[in-house]
Amino acid sequence: MRTIAIMNRVLKELFRDKRTLALMFLAPILVMLLMSVIFNTNSTTNVNVGTVSVTQKLNKEMGGIKHVDVKTYDSKADANKALKDEKIDAIIKKDGKNFSLTYANTDSSKTAAVKLAFKNALTATSIDQLKSALKKSTKATVKLQAQLIAMQKQQAATSAASQTAGAATAAQKVAATKAVSTNHATKSSSQTTPKITNHYVYGDKNTGFFAKMVPILMGFFVFFFVFLISGMALLKERTTGTLDRLLATPVKRSSIVYGYMLSYGILAIIQTVVIVLVTVWLLGIEVVGNLASVIVINLLLALVALAFGILLSTFANSEFQMMQFIPLVIIPQVFFSGLIPLDSMANWVSDIAYIIPLKYSGDAVNAIIMRGTSIFNLGGDILVLLAFLVVLTVFNIVGLRRYRKV
Repeated sequence: MRTIAIMNRVLKELFRDKRTLALMFLAPILVMLLMSVIFNTNSTTNVNVGTVSVTQKLNKEMGGIKHVDVKTYDSKADANKALKDEKIDAIIKKDGKNFSLTYANTDSSKTAAVKLAFKNALTATSIDQLKSALKKSTKATVKLQAQLIAMQKQQAATSAASQTAGAATAAQKVAATKAVSTNHATKSSSQTTPKITNHYVYGDKNTGFFAKMVPILMGFFVFFFVFLISGMALLKERTTGTLDRLLATPVKRSSIVYGYMLSYGILAIIQTVVIVLVTVWLLGIEVVGNLASVIVINLLLALVALAFGILLSTFANSEFQMMQFIPLVIIPQVFFSGLIPLDSMANWVSDIAYIIPLKYSGDAVNAIIMRGTSIFNLGGDILVLLAFLVVLTVFNIVGLRRYRKV
């Protein structure tokens, strides 16, 4: 009976907590709907290929492959500029009968798609050339047979000895012609086999998709743990009455928010530096750009997570409710951060990424690590992260008004 009584008391408390009930039942539904929308959209990989001095036939064959867009350039310098500006994913240059392929390789799935498309197009072009050569050979053979028949008719009126000699002579000519033709075909086949050389701007042939994920995962773990720790810590301050006593003093709300952000910010800085350095050195990630720039971008993301965690903690009445915010806040960050390629989603779905802080930090860190972009050329991503930080800080200052009792 006592067990039943305890059960009834706990259930009554749970049913009184409408917010907890809503988060328990609505959050999983919203996440499942979001996953359905994302994973039911187009999952193909679109690639853009730049070509230099490549035949029209090969360009046409590659352009005819689904999800492959071919752009021709007059020089390798123009194609390199387009590759650097991320307008294309690879360059195909023809040097005589050989080919040189240069891949951005920031996305291994696109590199593999370009390799497959080029191989298929080259095979199709070779088959067409062989068909054309076979047609010419067939025509030559028919013509030779007609000449041979004519010669045999001419020689039919001569003596038996002359016929024998003529037939022998004709047979020798045919054999010689076939030998020359076979030798020429063999020589031509060996000459038309192209040599393919692969070059990689980032990494090498063994670079996998995980290399693209690491900069985003780095930011995700920074965001997640800073968000969770700051939210839980401020919630504890509030539930234990420390925040109420502080708000009862003449201290300004802005000073309280800045104080909390600075204190937790110091911990966030240490945590961010440790995560970045361990990720880069332990996993052996190649960093083309400046490692200090990677740390700065992740520090800015950590401050955004800090402000976000403090803000959401004002809406939670317990640690349990704070944990229930994770599906609503953290999981969308994963979906729209770039871990799942945004260009494989429908446009209206991928547009949601523009309100996700992790998307901007992921883009910036990817540019630094994989392309060596200077932090001074990432003003757009940095400004957006700063805007998130300012807006969330203002919301935190306004949100403390509900707890001030003076």
